[in-house]
This record gives sequence, C-alpha cells and structure tokens, in this order.
Amino acid sequence: MKIIIVRHGDPDYQKDGLTELGVREAEALSERMKNVKADECYVSPLGRAKETARPCLEKMHMEAQELKWLREFAPVVQRPEKKSVAWDWLPQDWMKMPYAFDYERWTEYPALEEAGVRQEVDWIYAEFAAFLEKHGYRKNGKLFDAVRPNNDTIVLFCHFGLECVLLSYLLNLPLFVLWHCTIAAPTSVTTVVTEERREGIAQFRMLSFGDTSHLYVAGMEPAFSGRFRECYTNENERRD
Repeated sequence: MKIIIVRHGDPDYQKDGLTELGVREAEALSERMKNVKADECYVSPLGRAKETARPCLEKMHMEAQELKWLREFAPVVQRPEKKSVAWDWLPQDWMKMPYAFDYERWTEYPALEEAGVRQEVDWIYAEFAAFLEKHGYRKNGKLFDAVRPNNDTIVLFCHFGLECVLLSYLLNLPLFVLWHCTIAAPTSVTTVVTEERREGIAQFRMLSFGDTSHLYVAGMEPAFSGRFRECYTNENERRD
C-alpha cells in the first residue's frame, strides 16, 4: 500500500483558507496530482486543506471523504514565555525535556500533560490504526500484520503537525523530533509505502518527505510557513 500525505497550501489562518500564494501553490500541486492513480482520497475538515484538495480532486476525477482526525493537531500548551501549538518550542526548552527523544514517553512533561497532548495523540493513533486495518494492515508491536496485502494508493490532504503524528505511528519515531527537526512546506508531498519481505509481515518505508518539486516546475519557491529564520539577523523571516 502507498500512502501519499499532502500538506495544505500557504495558509491564511484567520479565515482558515489559503493566501493568494497558497491558491497558486494548490494549482501547481494539481498539475502533479492529476497523474496520481489514487484508489481513495481523504481530507481534513479544515478549510485550508479542503481548498488545497479541490483543484487536485477535480483533475484526478476523484472525491475525498472528510475525516475529523485529519484536522490539525489541536492542543495548545503553555510554553515558558507564551501559549502556542504543541510543536512550537524553542530548541533550548524542548531539548531539555527528559523524554523528548523517547517514542513512548515524550509526553511526560507537565505542560504537555496539562494540555492533554497524550490524549490527543492516542486518539489520532487509534483512529489511524482503525483506518489502516480497514485498508489491510494491523499494527502488531512495531511491525504490521499484512492482513490483506494490497497495492492501493491512498491520498490524505491534511496538515504538517498532523502529518508528523501519522509518520510517528507508521515509522515508530519520536513525535517531538519530527515536529521540531523536520518541515513539510505548504503543498509538499510525502510518500510512504509498505514493504513485505516476509509473507504477512510489513513495515512502512518513507520514499520521500516534503517533496516540493511541483513548485519548482511551476517556477515557484516553497513558502516559508512553518519555518523560522535561518539567521537571527534575517529580519524578513519569521522569529516567533
């Protein structure tokens, strides 16, 4: 099975839609996605993901089912200096957390516990597990039982924070590390596939992460959304 995870275009968070740049990014993405032979498509209930999916689905001649758990990761945490989303911590803060690099225990930190981060992760994991089992794969420890092996292609239109939760589950990687040490730019495409080297036993392997080649084909640079300034003195780039 192949899972294609698409992040929404450059966002206008106030209106939960796309900026003018995001609309152009979504159109460039649609030129890429029209060649994808998808079996099923799913989309977040949030507007910025739906607006990104719309031109793609039109050119793919597909419809997408809306899944509540594909929405952006919701809990807001109290950082030392302000409240923010769970994946936006200063490096000097999150790297001091006792279990930040531990797949099982990374949520054992007061601010994360108070915000209900573990409960949110467990809810998404449970929903994703049921989704995968419906499509033929059941997690068994850190591997997957290939209950109904298949070559289906599934497309998910969603969000960076949520994408990392899904990758954490598939690849058994610490979520805090994915959140803070990677970035999937707007309209980027991540592809994960099953590998079944022994009959009935599967693992997932990531073929590509955050691919934005469709933007370069269209003569566009990836948007900066989700990133922070490369140098502290770069005043034209985001700091907070």
